[in-house]
Amino acid sequence: MPKMEYLLKSTIMNLSNNTVLVTGGTSGFGLEFASQLIALGTTVIITGRDQMKLEQTKKILPQVNIFQSDVSDPEAIVQLYDQVIKQFPDLNILINNAGEMLKLNLLDASIDLNNINREIAINLSGPIRMIQQFLPHLRTKKTAAIVNVTSGIALVPFPLAPVYGATKSGLRSYTQSLRLQLKSTGIKVFELIAPGAKTPLHDKFEGDVDSKLLMDPAKLIASAIKGIKKDHYEIYPGMAVLLRILSRLAPKFILTQMGNVAERSFAKL
Repeated sequence: MPKMEYLLKSTIMNLSNNTVLVTGGTSGFGLEFASQLIALGTTVIITGRDQMKLEQTKKILPQVNIFQSDVSDPEAIVQLYDQVIKQFPDLNILINNAGEMLKLNLLDASIDLNNINREIAINLSGPIRMIQQFLPHLRTKKTAAIVNVTSGIALVPFPLAPVYGATKSGLRSYTQSLRLQLKSTGIKVFELIAPGAKTPLHDKFEGDVDSKLLMDPAKLIASAIKGIKKDHYEIYPGMAVLLRILSRLAPKFILTQMGNVAERSFAKL
């Protein structure tokens, strides 16, 4: 029986000579996507909330195009769309990469309602709104793609970052539904199920997760690009493969292990 990622397969995705928008492109996966896609001859646009970081990225990658924008702000998304489409009408690939991961002890009474919702606004509402805004434009293109960056934590709850895990699980579900709804269009929908990696996102978890288990972001994105080129609609680099297997064969065991990580971390506080 064919694998799910091949059921909707049409033509192989060519990543050269495209115009790509990457959210959260000043560090981590976003920066690697930008760097590696530029090397393939792709026009790359990145967004970020911090103008200074955007300008620093421009110095590192002179060919990149920068736009200050916040995916948690619907009005900013509309403004971004107007600016980008005006300057880059050939845009045909959207990579939803921007994200935030917070260590949260839900017993901490100092957490206010705005902070508890922050990751949802960035990690889940942000990609959904970006797609809804850019979808009509993408539908006008002969070939187009949407890439949503989720996480191995979408497969297994991670009590140390409970809201982050919920957002990635939600984005995974949304991505699968989106893929089915767009199956009659020319838009391919990819999901990068990323394992833990050596990025700024994980800096605040230093000491909680063995650094030896973290994947090099350059290798991770190279694997993602290879998967996109081969039309693998679900891409599992590195340790994400193991999480996929354990989530199916031993869900209670892996959840217990994840819970132990949280217990040890919160015990230090």
